[in-house]
Amino acid sequence: MTDLFAAPTEIIPARKITGSVGGLFEARGGDFITAVASALQLTFEGIVGDHHAGQTRMSGGREPWYPRGTEMRNERQLSILASDELNEIAAGMGLPELKAEWIGGNMVVDGVPSLSMLPPRTLMFFEGGVTLRVDGQNAPCKVSGRSVAEHAGTADHTVTALDFVRVSRRLRGIVAWVEKPGTIRTGEKVDVRVPEQWIYRS
Repeated sequence: MTDLFAAPTEIIPARKITGSVGGLFEARGGDFITAVASALQLTFEGIVGDHHAGQTRMSGGREPWYPRGTEMRNERQLSILASDELNEIAAGMGLPELKAEWIGGNMVVDGVPSLSMLPPRTLMFFEGGVTLRVDGQNAPCKVSGRSVAEHAGTADHTVTALDFVRVSRRLRGIVAWVEKPGTIRTGEKVDVRVPEQWIYRS
């Protein structure tokens, strides 16, 4: 049996990064589009009353290994974005701005470099007592791209949707689920604890 750690392998130590909550948003309508909120009340099902709340969800195009509509664990309770990455996407698409609400963001976090690259198992400890666990990157899709096109008022919605998918790759933020419930408020400090990382080679 191969010893995965016998060969020289770079292991990056765990670290802590401190940021802050720059904005909060919730989807209380019939779709994923969000609106500004002063606080988010969280249970183990996610944001109370939010479109993506629930301990389980139905599989879709992101899970081709299941028949569409299979009930599965909801690891996408919150969508978390970064202001600098939103600005980078907007610039890459030639847009004056890209608002978190347009693509269903629940939270904007400031002060955490390369937020979209935070690895799975990262923990986010909020000043008010909430803990979120990062599942991973939020892959861009054409549905969000069409929303961007509609809100930005671009001439060709199809082209804008495709541009969004291309430009926002690895900048689209992360998804997370509630490990410890409570209330998050705008302006709170958040301690991000990144776990030890290594590359698995078979």
